Amino acid sequence: MKLTTRGRYAVTAMLDLALHETDGPVALGDISARQEISLSYLEQIFSRLRRGGLVLSTRGPGGGYRLSREAAAISVAEVVDAVDENVEYTRCGGLENCQNQQRCLTHDLWASLSEHVRSFLDEVTLARLMERPAVREVAARQDAAPIHWADSPVELENR
Repeated sequence: MKLTTRGRYAVTAMLDLALHETDGPVALGDISARQEISLSYLEQIFSRLRRGGLVLSTRGPGGGYRLSREAAAISVAEVVDAVDENVEYTRCGGLENCQNQQRCLTHDLWASLSEHVRSFLDEVTLARLMERPAVREVAARQDAAPIHWADSPVELENR
């Protein structure tokens, strides 16, 4: 089992939001353009993130999304959970009925891997990701690059 596009995009979008919310609510269109994620897909993801209590929305001009709490208090595991992703590596989903309704030969191996992945994702917060030099470099590059709205380049400062 691997993390699906929805889970990866949710983490990417939340990290983008964390990096850019200092200037106020962040529009999904801006995240969509910077991260090259479909706006309609982001809307679905953010609906789940909002229901999961990770983001708050503001309507109207200047509206958008912001984190519901500090980036240091939001783990990657919470983001993955909010979009209904599963990081379970056992064939049975942890139910121990993998082979003829009983535990399979490698169940403990895959269950341990699931526990390690879950523990790792619990420890990584958005703030810790934001501190990484490579993340800051990519964010700076994305902020400096022209973005494309309906195949028409627009400089970020002209938004």
